Amino acid sequence: MPALRAAFPELTGESELFLVRARRSLTMRRTVLAYVALTKPRIIELLLVTTVPAMMLAERGVPSLWLVLATLFGGSLAAGSANALNMYIDRDIDAEMKRTGNRPLVTGEVSPRGALTFGLALGAISVVVLAVLVNVLSALLGLAAILLYVVGYTMILKRRTPQNIVWGGVAGCLPTLIGWSAVTNSLDWAPFVLFGIVFLWTPPHYWPLSIKYREDYAKAGVPMLPVVADPVVVGRQIVIYSWAMVLWSFLLIPAADTGWLYTIGAVLSGGYFLLEAHRLYGRAKRQEAELKPMRLFHGSITYLTVVFLAVALDPLLHF
Repeated sequence: MPALRAAFPELTGESELFLVRARRSLTMRRTVLAYVALTKPRIIELLLVTTVPAMMLAERGVPSLWLVLATLFGGSLAAGSANALNMYIDRDIDAEMKRTGNRPLVTGEVSPRGALTFGLALGAISVVVLAVLVNVLSALLGLAAILLYVVGYTMILKRRTPQNIVWGGVAGCLPTLIGWSAVTNSLDWAPFVLFGIVFLWTPPHYWPLSIKYREDYAKAGVPMLPVVADPVVVGRQIVIYSWAMVLWSFLLIPAADTGWLYTIGAVLSGGYFLLEAHRLYGRAKRQEAELKPMRLFHGSITYLTVVFLAVALDPLLHF
């Protein structure tokens, strides 16, 4: 208050009070947005893209809106918990990388203790929400996803092996199982096929991003494959995983008795993905200065969206 009077001597008491309240409101808004950023909302969106189609395939139609909302709410809390705890653990290397230099723990908008408390609280709430509003199996799968991402990937694999994203990506596959179990309270072959699609998709999705930010990861001491391997080797691995992913996606046809809608979606989107993967590999073999890895990165998101959209629509338009 004295500072405001010194800077703006013409202020009245009411104007001064208004400015103080406005400043507090702005500070509160920035704090809320900082905590939201800890959850990595864009990643959560991607996870939800795989959850709802798995529910629709399990239901062979549209599940109850209440069940969908409860599953998405609990799943979002679980993913947010894992991401917040990931940022808490990785705050030292995030400070070394340009890509992550604006994260709340790096800028100081959120304290380490605040992030840890927030992440643990979200995790606990997510398990309770899924157990009470959905079922215990879904809750256990949600807990497994948190532990796999935080302990398996962030704490054990990420800083030790170039295979980090391969096995660490298992956590990102579990929403397919959560979605299926939310409807059936059980598991079957079909959700594990969906699980496998996401598992095989993760390396050719993430390695192009790692190529673009190779220097960042090298500076932070994170042994992503593009940091420790030649671009040709990385390109070859991307092609191998891409082919495995596309071929694996066809297993859903007998496993879930899908029709032509899913088949056409899987063929067309898979062909597009393979084309971009081979183009990246070709540029690496020709030792081109610009590998354009983000074309495949963005294309991989399109692929996953199209495939799971086909999974969702196939039971409704089965032919």
